Amino acid sequence: MTRQIEEPARRIDVIHETDVLVVGSGPGGLAAALASARAGVKTTLVERYSCFGGNITQVGVEGFAWYRHPTTIDSEGIGREFEDRAIAMDAALPEPQSISHALDAEAFKHVADVLVREAGVIPMLHRLVVAPIMEGDVIRGVIVESKAGREAILASRVIDATGDADLAFRGGAPTIKHPVDEMMSVSVMFSMSGVNKARFIEAVKADPQTYGDWSGGGEWDITTSGKEDEMFSPFLRKPFRQALKAGLLPPNLATIAGTWGTVSDQGDLTYLNLVHHYLDGTDPDSLTRGEMDGRADAMHAIAALRAFMPGCETAKLRNFGMTLGIRDTRKIDAAYNMTGDDVRGEARFEDSIGIFPEFIDGYGLLILPTTGRYFHVPYRSLVPKGIANLIVAGRVIGGDKVSHAAVRNMMCCAVSGQGAGVAAAVSVKTGRDFASVDVAAVQAELRRQGARIH
Repeated sequence: MTRQIEEPARRIDVIHETDVLVVGSGPGGLAAALASARAGVKTTLVERYSCFGGNITQVGVEGFAWYRHPTTIDSEGIGREFEDRAIAMDAALPEPQSISHALDAEAFKHVADVLVREAGVIPMLHRLVVAPIMEGDVIRGVIVESKAGREAILASRVIDATGDADLAFRGGAPTIKHPVDEMMSVSVMFSMSGVNKARFIEAVKADPQTYGDWSGGGEWDITTSGKEDEMFSPFLRKPFRQALKAGLLPPNLATIAGTWGTVSDQGDLTYLNLVHHYLDGTDPDSLTRGEMDGRADAMHAIAALRAFMPGCETAKLRNFGMTLGIRDTRKIDAAYNMTGDDVRGEARFEDSIGIFPEFIDGYGLLILPTTGRYFHVPYRSLVPKGIANLIVAGRVIGGDKVSHAAVRNMMCCAVSGQGAGVAAAVSVKTGRDFASVDVAAVQAELRRQGARIH
C-alpha cells in the first residue's frame, strides 16, 4: 500500500475568468485558441512551457506537412496558415521530400506569439494545469500551479488540448490507453550545426534512400500501399550500421535509424528523428528515463554521423527538443470513435469540421497522400462522453489505432483544433453544451475562417 499524507483544505484565488479556456498550445490548442478568439469570444490559452507551439517548438518536429505531394488534397484553414505565416516571416525552409515547408522550431515561437496577439487571445505561459474544477459532471475551470503558487481559472467552456486527455481523464470521462508495448514509439528530437551542406547533399544524392528502405531495421519496419516504396525519403541507416560494426555504437542501438529534415546554408541539420524509445508518456518516472537515456543515445548518434556521414565530420549538437516527442497515450471514448476504414475509405460525415488527406503514419503503416484521397473529421469525435462543457483537440480525439495514425499528425491536429475552437465559441454564444451544439452554425463559422470541411 502506498504511504499517504493528508493535504489540508485551502482557499484558492480565482485569478481569471474567461469564456473559452484552451489548455495546451500545440498545433491543436494553438489553432483552437485562434479560432475561438476569431469567432468573437473571450479566449485564454494556458501553456505549461515558455512558448506556444507544442510539438513544433517544444519538441522540434519541423516537418509540419511533409506528406504533401502535387496531387494531395490538403487541409485548409489555420493549419495551412501556420505554414504560410512561417514562410512570410522567414521561419521556414523548403522540405526535402515534399512540396511543403518545414517550420523553423525556434523562429516559430515568435510566429506563434504574433498569431496569439493578433487574434486577441489572452496568453498564460508558465502555468501547469493540475486539476479540473468539477461540479458533478460539469467542468467549470482548472487549477494551475506556477511560480505564483496554486491558482484557479474559471471558464464557460474548456478545450482539452493537453495531448494526453488530462482534463477529460481527471474529470471522469472514459479514455482509452494501450499498453506501452502496443504504443507508437517516442522520439528524442535534436539538431546539429556545423554540417557541410554541399558534402552532405552530395552524399544523399549519390545514395538516395526511399520509403522502401525504412523496412528491415526493427522499429522502422513498415507496411505501405506499394506506391510509396520507390519515393525519395531523407532516411539514414547506413552510417549507423557502419558505426555499429566499428564498435562506435553500443549493441543496444543496433536498430538506430531515421530521418533528417532540412539542412540550411548555415550548416544546421534539423529535426533529426533517429532515437526512439517505448515508454508511457503519462508516467513522469518513465519520461525521466526517456529524456536522460534519449539524450545519451543521441550523442552516440552524433558520433556515428561524424564518423560515417559525409559533411558531418566536424558537426556537433546544436540543440535537443525541450521535451520528448510523444505520439500516443490516452484517447477519449468519444461520441463517435473514428476507424481505420474511415481514414482509408474516404469517409464522409454530415458533421464534418475539416478534411485531412489519406496520410497514415504509425503502428507499422505508412500511406502517403499521392492520389488526391481524403477523409472528413467528424465533430462527434471531439466530444467526450460523461463530462459537460469540455471538448478536446489534437491527437486525443476518439478513434482506433489506424485512425490515430492519421489524425495525430500536426496538420490534422490543427483541423480538430480549429473545429473545437469554433464549437466552443458557438456553444458560449448559444448557451448550448457541446453535445447539442448547432453543428451547422459551427460549419458556417469554419467556412468563414477559411477551413475546408467537405
